[in-house]
Amino acid sequence: MELPEKMSLESLDIAGEKRERLKELLRAAFPEANTEDKIDVDQLKRVLGEWAEPPGAERFGLTWPGKAECMRVIQQPSIATLKPLRDQSLHFDDTENLFIEGDNLEVLKLLQKSYFGKVKMIYIDPPYNTGKEFIYPDNYSETLETYLEYTGQKDGEGRKFSTNTEQSGRYHSNWLKMMYPRLYLAKNLLRDDGVIFISIDDNEQANLKALCDLIFGEENFVGVFPWRSRTAKADVPYGVSKDVEWVVSYCKQDFIAGRIGTRKYYKSDDYEDAWRLQDLTKNTTKDERPNSYFVMVNPKNGDKYPASKIRTWSVTYETFKHYYDKGKIVFPGDYEFLKIKKPAFRVFESEDKEKALKNYGSEDIKMSVSTYLPDKNVGRTEHGSKEIRALFDSQIFSYPKPTGLIKFFIDNISDPDAIVMDFFAGSGTTADALMQSNAQDGGNRKFILVQLPENLDPDSKEQKTAAEYCKDNGIPLNIAALCKERIRRAAEKIAEETAKKSNDLLNLNGGTPLDLGFKVFKLAPSNFKIWNGYATHPHDKNWKEYTQAEKEAIENELITRLEDHIDHIDKTASPEDILYELLLKSGFPLTTAIERRQMPGGTAYFIEDGAMIICLEKKLTLELIDAIAQERPFYVICLDEGFQGNDQLKVNAVHSFKSGLHAPTQGQETIFRTV
Repeated sequence: MELPEKMSLESLDIAGEKRERLKELLRAAFPEANTEDKIDVDQLKRVLGEWAEPPGAERFGLTWPGKAECMRVIQQPSIATLKPLRDQSLHFDDTENLFIEGDNLEVLKLLQKSYFGKVKMIYIDPPYNTGKEFIYPDNYSETLETYLEYTGQKDGEGRKFSTNTEQSGRYHSNWLKMMYPRLYLAKNLLRDDGVIFISIDDNEQANLKALCDLIFGEENFVGVFPWRSRTAKADVPYGVSKDVEWVVSYCKQDFIAGRIGTRKYYKSDDYEDAWRLQDLTKNTTKDERPNSYFVMVNPKNGDKYPASKIRTWSVTYETFKHYYDKGKIVFPGDYEFLKIKKPAFRVFESEDKEKALKNYGSEDIKMSVSTYLPDKNVGRTEHGSKEIRALFDSQIFSYPKPTGLIKFFIDNISDPDAIVMDFFAGSGTTADALMQSNAQDGGNRKFILVQLPENLDPDSKEQKTAAEYCKDNGIPLNIAALCKERIRRAAEKIAEETAKKSNDLLNLNGGTPLDLGFKVFKLAPSNFKIWNGYATHPHDKNWKEYTQAEKEAIENELITRLEDHIDHIDKTASPEDILYELLLKSGFPLTTAIERRQMPGGTAYFIEDGAMIICLEKKLTLELIDAIAQERPFYVICLDEGFQGNDQLKVNAVHSFKSGLHAPTQGQETIFRTV
């Protein structure tokens, strides 16, 4: 008897996915290292010319206490879910922006299936490990349970978040244990041409660089951008004011930075192609480049232009005539509209486009980016503080990043449709900056923000103002709630500022309105009871060693679990809660279009125009199953409860979906799962 598949409610199996990718590579390139569909690591080493190392051999690399445990954490799947919160969202049904409230480690795991390889840019501003700010918990054994206890959603042992002081004994190790799994999982979400920017200060900059070398590879190091966060202060240690923080950047593999822009080109009667000028000198001395140290003579009038001893011409004496004959060298006086005092090199627009096409796959001309950040554009911490005061009339966030800093990176990835992620959302600057960029150029960028609902302490000097603001305005006393409020206020401000030029924005964006909303989701336990066959009673001795009372306790607990699992759907779960969990764990983005459609015998949800159909009816009929099958979806998910224990109906359903009559395409069967 053929029954439908059972749907997995776990997040992506990271280790399994890596193994399958490696097996594919081995089958193609090193079949001798892929024995009976298993990876022979020792054989692979031998194929690559690496033989057993002598005892005690040492290797260069970053290590710390707890590093091995981090990989176990990464590979431990999540069975949590993300519940939609319509009442906390803004334009829920029309927006493609996401705000997720929860522990970012757990959230990153849950996003692996739906957003694997889809994020263009990640910007994060993690804890700097100064000994003052909160460090995420590292109780890796029960990530979701720990999170629920910390956020007051579940009775626990009164655990509290704490700072990571130098007296903790593992000051740097604790920080690295927190960052490694999160960056590892974040890399999976990046597109092949994706990039990550990480703000940091001197405390962990060196360790962060070494950690990113380990995760992203040294060859994918993009650069370190010094950011002047403040003006110099007096009365500082050693008499040196540390005014600079750093933005460390790595890419996935194919990233090319640069703002798409228009260069200044000239048009002249002697050439059909537009052209621009660039410097004709080079940073070399006469001794380093003697062939380029000569007097350049204008063939038209004999005017002479001697080379500099410390900066020679970029062409040689021998190649000068070749370039001049091709129209590549322009002298002062050649064109009345040019005010130049020395010869310059002519570059045609067609040459720029040809180079751009070769390097970037597009004729759009990209302007290179310097690691020297323009102070006027990116601003300092004081500018971030002014932005917060302008929105709230109060300084509710301490040391927020200015929108100009993040906007600089968003603008210079040159993708108006990018998904931008920030999983240490803090004050919400990334969302504000992204919406500003869209308002400026009509882009359709989308943000995904993740923030832990860290409770605000009214007795804390740093958090007192924020806590009082929340109390006065009926806002929950946590950072996530304040972050959402900042995004709402920023969206309102941007809407007001762009109201006068809305028609221009619509034209820039192909008639699509500016997206100033966001869907809110909250990390929560699965809407389905996950079977656990082990009793909570200690299992540290043989069954025969238990007393009769202990045996009865274990047996009663197992019976209770079996009875509870008969109805394995959380009674408090709404259809929308269940729908989004199935959507997420089937690999569809949380912004996927959903259509609720009435059908013969019940209701079904059409995902992406019917590519997948989800039916949550608790009493299925053959009429409804046939109606769904006739839509020819690729995937169908139904509640197991809907069959009411009727195995014959299940068999008929499998037959309906697998029959050629209702196949989505010729030779392909509909995948049918129950949950």
